Amino acid sequence: MVYANDTTQFDTDSEAPKADTAKAKPCIALMGEFSAGKSTLCNLILGEPALPTRVTATRLPPIWVAQGNAPAQRVNKDGSTEALDFEQIDQLPVEGTSYVKVNKAADLLNLCDLIDMPGISDPNMADLDWGDILDQADAVIWCTHATQAWRQSEAAAWDALPEKLKSKGMLLLTRFDKLTRDRDRKRVVLRIEKETAGMFRGVFPISLTAAMDAGDDPDLLRASGAEDFARGIVDLLSDMDAIDHAAPASV
Repeated sequence: MVYANDTTQFDTDSEAPKADTAKAKPCIALMGEFSAGKSTLCNLILGEPALPTRVTATRLPPIWVAQGNAPAQRVNKDGSTEALDFEQIDQLPVEGTSYVKVNKAADLLNLCDLIDMPGISDPNMADLDWGDILDQADAVIWCTHATQAWRQSEAAAWDALPEKLKSKGMLLLTRFDKLTRDRDRKRVVLRIEKETAGMFRGVFPISLTAAMDAGDDPDLLRASGAEDFARGIVDLLSDMDAIDHAAPASV
């Protein structure tokens, strides 16, 4: 797995699944409220933008990212597929679309696929149901903005998820750098850990932008929360048998 600038990585090559392709790779859904950092997280994991750089906040369906170099495809609700000019994704009609399949080259994608889900509180997407795509997910990384973390709407959305996902969830407190005082950081983490006790595998404070800007400085990477997050993903994938449980993270 490589973060932005190819500086933070997991040593997963020796632990990658062998030629046996009978077992599909697990799929991790990136979820949270609108503007909680899901797309930034996806970019951090991939080491490059998952979407064309000119595409900003807009009505987009789930983006399924897998290893490879095949052209992007639109997968329709009826199961049919069609070629997609990825540079024009912001013009894609969301109604009738199940998800968009995108192929990228990233270390983590050797072990799992990612689905960047629309924000649960996006007013432009309120009438759309993405239950069909969530049925295909095996785990969830939930992003919540540290300054207003774990709102009632998030708790309700989490409660509505398929039961199979609830034992395989990581909670990221994004934009943690916005909490400038140490006592505020500790207070937020303690509150979230108390309110979500038993609901997630762990709570991971992180500044995604700081992680992307850290370069090869291990101290900055550690301070950003990227190191703990990386180890959390390795542990999650180990428990899903995507990699050897004993494999350490190399950051």
